[in-house]
Amino acid sequence: MAHGALHTLRQDLCVDAFAFRPMPPLDDAKLARRLPWLPGRARRWASWLPHCAVALLAVIIFLGSAAPGYDTSPVRGAIDVALALAVAVPPLLVLFRPVGAFWLSLGAVAVWWIGDRFLSPYASVWGGAFAVHLVVMTLVVLRTRPRLAVEMWVITFGAGTLLSLVARGGALGDMPPVAFFSGVVLVSAAAVRAWREERRQVVETQSVTAEERSRRTLLEERALIARELHDVVAHHMSVIAIQAEAAPYRVADPPPELAKSFATIRENAVAALTELRRILGVVRSEDPDAFAERDPEAPQPTLASLDSLLESVRGAGLTVEAVITGAARTLPQGVELSAYRIVQEALSNALRHSPGAEARVEVSYVLGGIGLRIVNGAPSRLAKPSPGAGHGLLGMRERVQMLGGEMTAEPTQEGGFEVAAFLPAANATGGGAA
Repeated sequence: MAHGALHTLRQDLCVDAFAFRPMPPLDDAKLARRLPWLPGRARRWASWLPHCAVALLAVIIFLGSAAPGYDTSPVRGAIDVALALAVAVPPLLVLFRPVGAFWLSLGAVAVWWIGDRFLSPYASVWGGAFAVHLVVMTLVVLRTRPRLAVEMWVITFGAGTLLSLVARGGALGDMPPVAFFSGVVLVSAAAVRAWREERRQVVETQSVTAEERSRRTLLEERALIARELHDVVAHHMSVIAIQAEAAPYRVADPPPELAKSFATIRENAVAALTELRRILGVVRSEDPDAFAERDPEAPQPTLASLDSLLESVRGAGLTVEAVITGAARTLPQGVELSAYRIVQEALSNALRHSPGAEARVEVSYVLGGIGLRIVNGAPSRLAKPSPGAGHGLLGMRERVQMLGGEMTAEPTQEGGFEVAAFLPAANATGGGAA
């Protein structure tokens, strides 16, 4: 245990004691949260306030230590300036080399103590130097790690006790009360440092957890989208396979090359369907959405199913109005599926977060695509906590990005929420599917 303690002491206070470790400025994001009323340039200056405070403390210590006393001779002035520099430099050095500042401050205290004992009247009382040394140790603890408080306390008062026993013939004088007071100060600084370190780790853990949760949610949403689009693609591949198989029978005496080509098309379509089914087994979600169909064989919904969705939402207690503008036409199945899911998720969010509010769904068939706008009013009663808050917006954005569209989601001035999206559909047809 003694060997381990000495090894730790050596690693903390001796190895690379004067290594360059500059103190970074305050985090601009934290300042923005704590002082939102400060402009940007003033906030950047405020991030250097701890450095300025320590520098001002060093200047005050120097001016107070170098103040001339009754003896104004040049020799006394030179000694006072040298001793003042020895005491004032360590607090400033804490900003760049904290452990080295401790050793320099300890040396300055020893010089002042020796001067007070043997060079009087050319030295001042060493109590002021020790007070500065205590300040330096406190700053070092706040800058490094809590255990340095114990190590620096042991070294400081071990050396002080040894010097007192040698110089005073075994008398400790006022060493015990000073040691007790210094221990209380350093333990308090260590507690503050440990609390700050624990808080920083908690914030980092929460950030990592939130990032992992967001990434997992994104993957889940992509898997859900892939499962839904599988049904759309599988339908078209099935049509291709059936048409390729039936095509040779629609022509009398088809050429062998043509029949072979259709057979190849059908084989490729069947192989693609097999691969799609294999992928479906991997990405199929085990926890479907609250509004999703329970039958896995049911076709994926389109905007033609919007009325049934609105009826189910009204049955859940949400007053919703639907407005459709433009000439309704058949859109690509992927676009219609995404539009349906966006409306579904927006209404689901309104049910969760705005109970008792009224909602409005606007569907606009425009040139080149379809526009959606779902807006709800302010809640009329307190909403229950929802553990999945924010995941629906992520899924909606993923669908819109997949189709190359645009989306906005933001609170309204009335206290509600609005979701607006545009889904491009360059190949929209007006006559329906073939």
